[in-house]
Amino acid sequence: MRDGWESEAGKWAQFTRTPGLDSAHDEINLPALMDLLPEPGSRTLDLGCGEGRLGRYLQSGGYRVAGVDAAPSMVRLAVSHQVPAPALLADAAALPFGDETFDLVVAYMSLHDMDRMPEAVAEAGRVLQRGGRLSAAIPHPMSSAGSFQDREGGAAFVIDGSYLDQARADWVAKGDIQLTFHSEHRPLEAYSRALEAAGLLIEAIREVGATDQAVADHPGKRRWQRIPLFLHLRAIKP
Repeated sequence: MRDGWESEAGKWAQFTRTPGLDSAHDEINLPALMDLLPEPGSRTLDLGCGEGRLGRYLQSGGYRVAGVDAAPSMVRLAVSHQVPAPALLADAAALPFGDETFDLVVAYMSLHDMDRMPEAVAEAGRVLQRGGRLSAAIPHPMSSAGSFQDREGGAAFVIDGSYLDQARADWVAKGDIQLTFHSEHRPLEAYSRALEAAGLLIEAIREVGATDQAVADHPGKRRWQRIPLFLHLRAIKP
């Protein structure tokens, strides 16, 4: 998946940096993340930072941010932006930081794109201070396990294969920008077990669907009030 995202870096930057193009991020996903995010503390790690949009946003809110990504082009895009987001080229499963360096790790829409997710969660736990938190967002495992049969609000949702089995879940966003998302479907238990193994305790879980405003603007999105789009969680290192 790292190689896949390296090949999509330019398109991803174009997608994220074109105002209004990623409405799910703007209207649904980022507000849900901020609802669970702790206040700015000493140091924040943006785990799987991509082209840096979250790092830039967090910096504007007073967070002291360092990002890491395994795709070289993503890191170059992050640090070369007119509002640079500090970032390093690094594998999330082998972070170049000492123990207990950060009081907050944010994995925003990245864990499902990592080849070694459990090791990445373990590393997040290692670099967190005692009392520090991991805030994560992923596509909801239910949504990545299947698909709606059409775009109507009452469309049937069908599981493709198995919810419980891990499987590649690449998909193509069709529109002005033909962007391939390189991801893996994993059931909720896979993430829960990774947190458990890392010694992190879940404090909060949110299942996030389409907002009422999104449905008012696009009635077909009512289907995403029946099946959640995203899953957000916050875990603490005791």
